[in-house]
Formats: sequence, C-alpha cells, structure tokens
Amino acid sequence: MTKGFNYILNSKITALLGCCIFFALLLASCENTQEELNALSKKRIAVEEAKFIESYLSQGGKMKARLTAPVMNRYQTDSPYIEFPNSLHVDFFNDSLKVESQLNAKYGRYRETEQRVFLRDSVVVFNLKKDTLKSQELWWDQNKEIFYTDKDVEIHQPDKIIYGKGLEADQSFNWYLIKQITGQVQVPKGGFGPAIATDSTGVTGPDSTGISGADTIKVSRPGNLPSRPATPVGKKQDSLKIN
Repeated sequence: MTKGFNYILNSKITALLGCCIFFALLLASCENTQEELNALSKKRIAVEEAKFIESYLSQGGKMKARLTAPVMNRYQTDSPYIEFPNSLHVDFFNDSLKVESQLNAKYGRYRETEQRVFLRDSVVVFNLKKDTLKSQELWWDQNKEIFYTDKDVEIHQPDKIIYGKGLEADQSFNWYLIKQITGQVQVPKGGFGPAIATDSTGVTGPDSTGISGADTIKVSRPGNLPSRPATPVGKKQDSLKIN
C-alpha cells in the first residue's frame, strides 16, 4: 500500500515538473526584448515620408498660404498627424496673392482632424510693416486663421521691442493682442551702436552692454495705455492690442 502510494505520488510530481518546464519554455520562446517590442510597435504605425515638399492652403476657393519643408512625415494613427521635424516655412497671401506675412519654425506638427499646427523652437512671424513676433511655442489655427500662445513672446518693431506673455494674432499678422505686457524697450534711432563704456579713469572704451555712450534704452509702458501705479504682484497687467 505504501509502495503504491509512493508510486502515485512520484508520478504526480513528475507530471507537475513536466508542466512547469513546458510553460517555462513556452514563456521563454514568447519573450521579446524591449528593442523588439519597440520595433514591432513602430511597424504597426504606418509612416509616409516625403522630402522637399510644397503644399498650398486654400479657403473659400482662395489661396491663403504656401508651406515648404525639407522633410514631412505623415503618421497613420487613430488621430493622424503630419510632422515637420527639420523646420518649415509658410508664406501667407492676401486676396491679390501677394505675400503679407511669413513664418519660420524649426519644428511643426499638424493635427489633421483639428486643422491646427503646433509650432516649436525658434518660431518667427513677420509682416511687411517690419513687425516681428518671436516665441518658442505657437499654435496656428487654420479654421480661425489665427496664431495664439500662452508662452512668452517678443514683438520687434523698428522703434521698440515689446515683451509679454500670451498672444493672439491673425495669420497675416496685421493685428495682434498681447495678453500680459511685461516690458518695453525703446530702440535708439539707427539701432544699437557699437559698445562703448567708461572705466574708472574716465576713458571710454568697448564693454559688453552692446550700447554706445550716445544711445539710451528706455523701458516704459506702451504709449496708448494710461499711466497708473505698478500692478501688484500676482495680478495681470493690461493687455495691448495693435491694429
């Protein structure tokens, strides 16, 4: 009786060990490295690549913009998007098909279903009036034909530079609204001259300021805003809209 019990017990243990080895081998054969999993994931996303592309945007039967880029990648996902990883340039036209404004950025991503473009890294927009917008991030809404951002912005004009946070503007850059003014620098006539400084002996010479002795920099409130006490910390300053 004892011998029979031991035989049955040994048979069950042998069968159990066999099952464990079988499943271990099965798991080992199914296990993939992280690199293999990443490669498999990439294969599942269809990517269309094009180089030296030129694309046109029409609205209401009128040509509105022309986009050029050295590389364009189109990703076929649940929410398809187009990526411009190596910079892009856009010309915006008026009704006479003359260029009104231009845009440059080092990176862009177009969300096809939303018809919005996210622009990042050295974003610059300028118009024929020599107004130039600079920001690190900017959204371009093609339906509304506007730019907007909640990041820091700079507006460079021939006579001044305006600093702010948050902006909305039309894509032709004929008007813009700065949500919060943080400063303004008056540009001297003729621009900033060669750097001149005075040392302890009273002798003038070059320094690192980039401003000549005859030039001055004035930081002030925009001329079209009324003078008033400084805004308390934590409260937004006046917005500025330029037409």
